[in-house]
Amino acid sequence: MIGPEDVEAAAHVTGGVTHRTPTVTSRTLDQLVGASVFVKAECLQRTGSFKFRGAYNKIASLSREERRRGVVAFSSGNHAQAVALAARVLGAEATIVMPADAPSLKLEATRGYDAAVVTYDRYTEDREAIAASLAEERGLTVVPPFEDPLVMAGQGTAALELLHDAGELDLFLAPMSGGGLMAGCATIVRARSPSARVIGVEPEASDDTRRSLEAGERVTLPEVPRTIADALQLRCPGAQTFEVNRRLLDGVVTASDAELVAAMRFAFERMKLVVEPGGVAALAALLAGRVETGGRVGLILSGGNIGADRFAELVLEK
Repeated sequence: MIGPEDVEAAAHVTGGVTHRTPTVTSRTLDQLVGASVFVKAECLQRTGSFKFRGAYNKIASLSREERRRGVVAFSSGNHAQAVALAARVLGAEATIVMPADAPSLKLEATRGYDAAVVTYDRYTEDREAIAASLAEERGLTVVPPFEDPLVMAGQGTAALELLHDAGELDLFLAPMSGGGLMAGCATIVRARSPSARVIGVEPEASDDTRRSLEAGERVTLPEVPRTIADALQLRCPGAQTFEVNRRLLDGVVTASDAELVAAMRFAFERMKLVVEPGGVAALAALLAGRVETGGRVGLILSGGNIGADRFAELVLEK
């Protein structure tokens, strides 16, 4: 479990290394949803997503010997890039387990940060088992994408900055996959803006946290979800993150792939921001009317790692 003091401590560790990304507003957006909306543009973070915050906070905590031996992580792309860069900045070698069908942009960027990439089939192989085996064989430290208090706390610094810029909120929204971003953010939002409703957003096809909250326990989807939001393709929320989120969330809503694309187009045309499908989930739910609004709304655009060809393909598709 983590507390607001852990998020505040992470802010001291990551400050000056992570970008203090802008909080963006749009009069058009405010008019469409009937609220004052404050958008935290983590698509402009180093490596293109919020993931750099948690990865750096975790690797910075390792001893010199642990860094010397190296780290290993598993990710579809955003955490991969974040660990690769954080490791390079902190003088550690990184090995990343990535799905063979990960977007080429993310694969190339991860290798560009000097990480060694081990690929696997996301539909038939277990990425965590592969990473655990590599860790045991080589003495590496696993840097989980969400199942770690230091990772969660690091991700929460995005909401800490948002609250500093926007002030108290009536509603906070963020995308959800494993739940690390929301766990960290909800922790600090509840402390700094206690009256705010906290809502997670998942793709319709990947609603494992929504189902888990309804069931009162972690639910595993029968197969890897098929959605354009590759960063949010998870079958089950994390054990640690679920324990945090079940206490702090007011609920989870979903957005369809079509709604994700509409939000990508809106962010591009109206806010001049390029956001990947998973990164735009919170905005998509807001624009689609999936959550009751009013007052002051804060949300996170969690990532922008999408190639120009894929972006054009999605937003021009009829």
